[in-house]
Amino acid sequence: MAQKHALHLDPKVRQEARSRLLSAKGHLEGILKMLEGEPYCVDVLKQLKAVQGALDKVGEMILRSHLEHHVASAALRGDTQRMVEELMEVLKYR
Repeated sequence: MAQKHALHLDPKVRQEARSRLLSAKGHLEGILKMLEGEPYCVDVLKQLKAVQGALDKVGEMILRSHLEHHVASAALRGDTQRMVEELMEVLKYR
């Protein structure tokens, strides 16, 4: 079984990620409420874009952490191929 590595985020970065995700959650809840009525398309699109932006930023933060803490030292651990495969798997969803 492949060894998993823990999420390493500076506490300040972790808090920023959490804040962004809570903001995205609020926007999603707002969109769901909007869809109970007859919202203007552009208003819904703006809210969706806000959610996408927040998720993209958090993804970027976590990717940076992964690169710094795991990928950069993969050769020393001897698991370079596994790291490449993991990243290719993640990037196919972008």
